[in-house]
Amino acid sequence: MKPFMGENFLLENDSAVKLYHEYAKDMPIIDYHCHLDAKDIFENKRFKNITEVWLYGDHYKWRAMRSDGTDEESITGSATDYEKFLAWAKTLEKCIGNPLYHWTHLELQRYFGIYEPLTVKTADDIWRKANALLALDEYSAQGMIEKSNVKCVCTTDDPGDSLEYHKKIREDDSIKVKVFPTFRPDKGMELNASGFIQWIEKVGLAAGITITNYNEFLQALTKRIEFFHEMGCRAADHALEKVPYLESSQEVLEAIFADALQGKVIVDADLERYKTAVLQFCGRKYADLGWAMQLHIGALRNNNTKMFKIMGPDTGFDSIHDHQVAFCLSRLLDSLEIEGCLPRVILYTLNPKDNGVLGTMLGNFQAGGIPGKMQFGTAWWFIDNRTGMIEQMISLSNLGLLSRFVGMVTDSRSFLSYTRHEYFRRILCNLLGTWIENGEVAADFDMVGEIVKDISFNNVKTYFGFPLE
Repeated sequence: MKPFMGENFLLENDSAVKLYHEYAKDMPIIDYHCHLDAKDIFENKRFKNITEVWLYGDHYKWRAMRSDGTDEESITGSATDYEKFLAWAKTLEKCIGNPLYHWTHLELQRYFGIYEPLTVKTADDIWRKANALLALDEYSAQGMIEKSNVKCVCTTDDPGDSLEYHKKIREDDSIKVKVFPTFRPDKGMELNASGFIQWIEKVGLAAGITITNYNEFLQALTKRIEFFHEMGCRAADHALEKVPYLESSQEVLEAIFADALQGKVIVDADLERYKTAVLQFCGRKYADLGWAMQLHIGALRNNNTKMFKIMGPDTGFDSIHDHQVAFCLSRLLDSLEIEGCLPRVILYTLNPKDNGVLGTMLGNFQAGGIPGKMQFGTAWWFIDNRTGMIEQMISLSNLGLLSRFVGMVTDSRSFLSYTRHEYFRRILCNLLGTWIENGEVAADFDMVGEIVKDISFNNVKTYFGFPLE
């Protein structure tokens, strides 16, 4: 019997062990998609206890606790942090098979040196040990980033954001990690959302433009994209419930936007016309600046209306969508390719049924001189588990070039979540090690080891071209 989550956790053969410990383990991290707050990094946020690190805002854990029948009071309500920690410990005992079980224990091991499993029986001792360490300077936000060997963090930022804390981080030589914004204009896509008009005013103010029509909106977006670029941004991110594609004329788009500014409800077809046009416009600008365009496809959000009204978005009531994606995705990408304006693109699917779709779509639009220009993004959100990661990597290797893959992201709000990179690297090394053991790949560890290092760090560094020095 192997020890619980020992040094060779998830490594099932000698080749996997060698690949992980000699090639993957010590590679730095570029976390090119996360939801950390630049303000927390700049101010070097401290945490009063492990509940604040673990459970504040972590809807992954909240969903598991609800599935275990935990009262909302002990999840997001008025219970004390200690009571919430105990509730999580109780749920964790039931989480075997869920990646949360592994992530939680990896975080205890790597950050706190705690190797005993978290249970109701051990919770009190672990609470005290972890909190005592959190009181130390090295357990600040910057300290945990440095402890994780992270060289670059890319936050997720609205076009109307001032990026004041990104600027402060750049000007502070004592902060070792590079922190860059990512441009995410999702709020500008939802014309029927209750806060759309207020969002338009915010973006206009940030751009120095009073937005009264569609053309002025595009001018404001252009100014904000250029500002983000000056701040080191090299990537944009778009969350798409479904991929839109419906062409339209400038006149029709202007009329749709005018109606939205008047608070009129936009019908689905016009909404799709508008979304298509904005994605195309943004894609052209990204191509001009050498950015990567990330498309996160397939989240069905805010399913529970009652809880959405109480708690708002991003609180654990989202799920996987099952829209068809191939045709519209093909036409959207092709419309930019025809113009010579297709940027680097990373396609993520939340539904593994579309692994083959995305895996084959990449090959239609690759380009000479840019290895891996079109990327199949890592298993994401509900499928960033062992099975999901393996299925994504096997699809990519079957249909494209796994060796050009830009690898893992945390997609997290937690400063402890960098162990997800370790989890991913162990799974990657076990997959490649198994191929070596089975005689499917030559036992050339110099060659395969370099591929491991590339997927872990080198590819993403080259792909985005972040100024890391």
